[in-house]
Amino acid sequence: MELTNIDSVISLLKKHGLYTKKHLGQNFLIDEEVLKEIVKTAKIEKSDHVVEIGPGLGVLTNELAKNAKKITSVEIDGGLLPLLSETLKEHSNIEIINQDALTFIPPKTPYKLTANIPYYITSPLINHFLQSDNPPETITILIQKEVAEKACKIEPKMSILSLQIALFGKAELIKKIPPEAFFPAPKVESAIFNIIPNKKSDSNYIEKDEALEILKLAKQAFSQKRKKLSNTILRDIENSPIDPSLRPQALSVKEWQKLNNFLNSQ
Repeated sequence: MELTNIDSVISLLKKHGLYTKKHLGQNFLIDEEVLKEIVKTAKIEKSDHVVEIGPGLGVLTNELAKNAKKITSVEIDGGLLPLLSETLKEHSNIEIINQDALTFIPPKTPYKLTANIPYYITSPLINHFLQSDNPPETITILIQKEVAEKACKIEPKMSILSLQIALFGKAELIKKIPPEAFFPAPKVESAIFNIIPNKKSDSNYIEKDEALEILKLAKQAFSQKRKKLSNTILRDIENSPIDPSLRPQALSVKEWQKLNNFLNSQ
């Protein structure tokens, strides 16, 4: 079944009495080159377990199943399950779970994460997996281009999104994807976005509890990001190791760590 052909996709949806659901952010990927780029970016190998969020019609799922040992696909829309049974019937290494991805408990064994998700759950989904007890080896997702660009920015233009990723991993915008790569075409450009979670052996690794503590502190400062640190978290505090005249977006991860340690010592 040609799931990268618009006519085939429309015919398949009609056959199952389905339609794209705007409130679920359903924009089905129909570009074969993008599929291959996702598999390449995620470095999918024959021994891998891949957790896929939002299989949709199964187009990426099929490609993953050809290249990995096991696929666990989490789909919130129960109406798509009969259709997925049809489009994925050639593969025996796929498990479909009808569940909200934000309540899905990641495997305890190594896995890689891929997703074509509704853009409004980008940040919650990344946090859910990066901050889990067993983060994925890689995170490769399709997200809005502007969000991907924002998520890659570091000091002095750090955002709370880029900081919460940087505390747990390294982000990279791999490739920009035009709207016509999807059906229906979204109104915005997309991007293949990759995160490599930090390992304990990495020099920049921060323990989860400390990272979450830093994030809590940063959120307090970013809630008034136009204000200087002296007007938010360093008010009436002397001898700070970080210049109080700085704004939160100007701090690096190491400076946030240093500031958090200083405040804990007060």
